[in-house]
Amino acid sequence: MRGKNTNLLHGLTHCLIQWFSNKVHHTPYTSFLHCRTNLCSTLLKVKGKLASYTYEEASRAYGLYEDLQRIKDTLSIVRGLLLDAEEKKNQQHALREWLRQIRNICYDAEDVFDGFELQDKKKQVLETFGSNWMKVRHYLSSSNPLAFRFKMSHQIKEIKDRLDKVAADGTRFGLIIIDVEPRPTVQRREFTHSHVDALSVIGREDDKEAIIQLLGESNPQGDSDKSLCVIPIVGIGGLGKTTLAKLVFNDKRIDEVFQLKSWVCVSNGFDIRHIIIKMINSAYVSASTPPSVGCTVIAQQEDINHFDIEQLQISLRNKLSGQKFILVLDDIWNDDRAKWIELIDLIKVGAAESKIIVTTRINSIASMMGTVPSYVLGGLSPENCLTLFVKWAFKDGEEEQYPNLVEIGKEIVKKCAGVPLAVRTLGSSLFSKFDLNKWLFVRDHEIWNLEQKKDDILPALKLSYDEMPSYLRQCFAYFSLFPKDHTFNVFEMAFMWIGLGLVQSMNGSEKLEHIAREYIHELHSRSLLQDFNDFVYNSDFKMHDLIHDLALYVAKEEFVRVDSNTRNISEQARHLSIIENDSLEHVLFPMSTSVRTILLFSKGAGLDNEALLDTWVSRYKYLRYLDINVSSFETLPDSISKLKHLRILVLTNNRNIKRLPHSVSKLHNLQVLQFDGCTELEALPRGLGKMIGLQYLVITTKQSVLSLAEFVNLKHLQVLAFHCCKNMKLLFSRVQQFTSIVTLSLQSCWSLESLPLHLFPNLESLLISDCKILRTSFNSESPIHKLRLKNLYIGDFPGISTLPEWIEGAAQTIETLVIYELPNLLMLPECLTTMTHLKWLDIIGCPQLLNLPSDIHHLTALKELHIAGCPELCRKCKPQFGEYWPIIAHIKNVFIELIGEE
Repeated sequence: MRGKNTNLLHGLTHCLIQWFSNKVHHTPYTSFLHCRTNLCSTLLKVKGKLASYTYEEASRAYGLYEDLQRIKDTLSIVRGLLLDAEEKKNQQHALREWLRQIRNICYDAEDVFDGFELQDKKKQVLETFGSNWMKVRHYLSSSNPLAFRFKMSHQIKEIKDRLDKVAADGTRFGLIIIDVEPRPTVQRREFTHSHVDALSVIGREDDKEAIIQLLGESNPQGDSDKSLCVIPIVGIGGLGKTTLAKLVFNDKRIDEVFQLKSWVCVSNGFDIRHIIIKMINSAYVSASTPPSVGCTVIAQQEDINHFDIEQLQISLRNKLSGQKFILVLDDIWNDDRAKWIELIDLIKVGAAESKIIVTTRINSIASMMGTVPSYVLGGLSPENCLTLFVKWAFKDGEEEQYPNLVEIGKEIVKKCAGVPLAVRTLGSSLFSKFDLNKWLFVRDHEIWNLEQKKDDILPALKLSYDEMPSYLRQCFAYFSLFPKDHTFNVFEMAFMWIGLGLVQSMNGSEKLEHIAREYIHELHSRSLLQDFNDFVYNSDFKMHDLIHDLALYVAKEEFVRVDSNTRNISEQARHLSIIENDSLEHVLFPMSTSVRTILLFSKGAGLDNEALLDTWVSRYKYLRYLDINVSSFETLPDSISKLKHLRILVLTNNRNIKRLPHSVSKLHNLQVLQFDGCTELEALPRGLGKMIGLQYLVITTKQSVLSLAEFVNLKHLQVLAFHCCKNMKLLFSRVQQFTSIVTLSLQSCWSLESLPLHLFPNLESLLISDCKILRTSFNSESPIHKLRLKNLYIGDFPGISTLPEWIEGAAQTIETLVIYELPNLLMLPECLTTMTHLKWLDIIGCPQLLNLPSDIHHLTALKELHIAGCPELCRKCKPQFGEYWPIIAHIKNVFIELIGEE
């Protein structure tokens, strides 16, 4: 069945491409598959909501259980048809419209079903805060149980009728119900071979020498178990991993070292039988091997295709036995360790010092297979990129006749960000084209808008997208909303995905923010994220420009970046980001009410058009995410309370805002509220505690004392941060524990006098920075409470000479300790060497700190030590030569920054 489905998918893809042949030819293929994949995930998400305990109880309470069950049954039918839709090759335009209808129904259904959550939260708020009069008024309003049941019954019936119709339409298209989702069919690149013209390769000489040096080193695991040395080459698609492997494989020095050579392009899966056949048929004796070995230079291929697996493994082991071989396994996607171990066990019969080179895009696979650290391939230099571009854009010497085009070419190669395949793609597209306008068009347009052939950069990169599980594809598409070179905060991205419903717990018990962080780490493992700073607090990363182009390539009409060139926005748009402030003046925002995301990235004044904000609030009533940072208005409209579905509201750095309307407290579904940097905000909005869904709250206010009543009912609050609250003297006016808070951040709270840590019994991460008055009582916290802190960051306290004594209360749990900008710190706490779980220790900007504890070698869990801005201590810790080096040499990663030295 799977083989049949694969062929049908290829047929459907071909028909779609033919249908849209008058457009850029990658559009329908990408749109269709992206739509189908995300639709399956969306259907499962909606179905999962209906299956949850909350929805089941609510539907029974309102007499709607049977209606929702029928919808769930219909969703199963539609999903089964949807799985078959990707396998069909006819009626391509009708199928595409059918998929669009399903997508719209899914969004609308999610909006309707979220009404249950909202009604439940209203009930909780009413029970907690409501007077008798408020309860009577609620009963007489449109929100009372009878009215809610009538409204929901009508909306559910409408959803059910629409689902029934698309299910019937699907069967008319000849679709059948598939119960089990087939593995995604990935459009692989062509199989590679080992030949390369070394003279045509530009800028990889140093990389080749580095790999050859690794091949010449002894196996790090020794020869006792005949372990093979495996060298992984890892990087994004198009970077030249295969080309580098070819350069090494064909170098004459390799022929002198290895008796047997074999090149296998794995690519399509990791089928052991096929790999063995390829190894046997591709293995040949090195050209420099002495004739006495008794083999010809090129071994005659055996007729082994009819062999069973037992005969194949015998033949392979006979060929490798006693031979010192080099094997290249190119383009690995397999993450099944059992299959890898099975293959390794078969080929251990070779001579000692045999080597394997593997190429892969996925760090976790490289780590699984490699016996040495992965060789992370970097991009080409700008000079080499230009040389390569000229090679592909002109005939030999022809560029001298067109110096003006070469100058434009210098600008074009910048967007290739060092990736050779991107350079070749753009250079080839301009070959023998000397029209200045064509060159300017390529220079001024994003790569994802340029026509791509089968083997060009975006189809190559898209293999990485096709390989993702569906839950990652949805999350990945959201990166398209951000500008290039944006620094992504791990926390913000995690809560964004959670707020938009993209993160699901399989067992219902794992925290969603932990799952979201796993998503980010998985994307990083797949070489899709870079410059990753993995601190538990304030972790961040970036995205390669070409990977950003890939995100734009697959996002299509649902995700729209609005800039000065935008003239219209599709009614299908669900997620908008405003990149340029000027675009707000003329862009026609869609009349559709289904927009779910508005992000503001414009530089300068941000949003200064209150009328436009009013339009957004009144029109887009299903908004989940509203980010209007760095704007110039003085208050939000009271109508903000109409955004009942809003999960995330970001008001960061709105320096003119003086108040938040009290109506904001009606946003019961809100999970994230950020108004840090709102330095003119007089006070917190009244009724903040009614926002019972809050999980992440970042505050800047002029208030001196915060009322406990505004916080005590925030039972789900996990992250609480106070930034630049310069008048705040006390955290709370009364004493009560906050058991849900796991992260607390206090930055530039200059009047804060005390830190009542006992109010946060489950605190895991604590950041304290630039709290000037706090230093006077910093060491007088008594008694010492047992803490559960895992991550502690203390910095920017010029006056303190020792760290607070309460750190001792966290000695048994702390994993990360960061100490920075403490110019008068004289000593580290005595309890430091009892921190047996400490993994990361950073000491930065502490020039008076001269010594480390002599028994720091007891910290066997310590993985990373970073010391900078501590001249004398850095000198003592200097690798190999410092007096402290013997007691810190066991630490895996030691970074000592000696100012003025290399």
